[in-house]
Amino acid sequence: MIIKQLFVFLENKQGRICAVADLLAKNNINIRALSLADTSEFGILRLIVDKPEEGKKILNDEGIVVRVTDVLSLTMDDTPGGTLGVLRLLAESGISVEYMYAFAGKTTGKAFMIIQAEELEAAEAILRRNGFIQADISEI
Repeated sequence: MIIKQLFVFLENKQGRICAVADLLAKNNINIRALSLADTSEFGILRLIVDKPEEGKKILNDEGIVVRVTDVLSLTMDDTPGGTLGVLRLLAESGISVEYMYAFAGKTTGKAFMIIQAEELEAAEAILRRNGFIQADISEI
């Protein structure tokens, strides 16, 4: 359930995200999921890729600020209330969610969620005990 994520700090300037995607593609690194948050001056690009350590090195070598962080990945049924079930379990256990992003796989009937929480290992144990399974990165 705990996987690696690239945390990329970018200047909020036209073409910066494209440059990151281009570098990864040219080096045969597949982006499986992403999230972008921005302000007027900078952006935080979070990426799930198939080769995170290699991706970090490639981006660092080009002067892009990136670090590898741990996040939870999970799969659940794509049904109304699925996200609520995850959030409720964590809230009832006193675990705060720092951020998350999710998406549904239309052909799989499954939803995939990436979560950053203040107590990652505890969150993982709670979700696992309650039947949530790790998302296989190849399924995303």
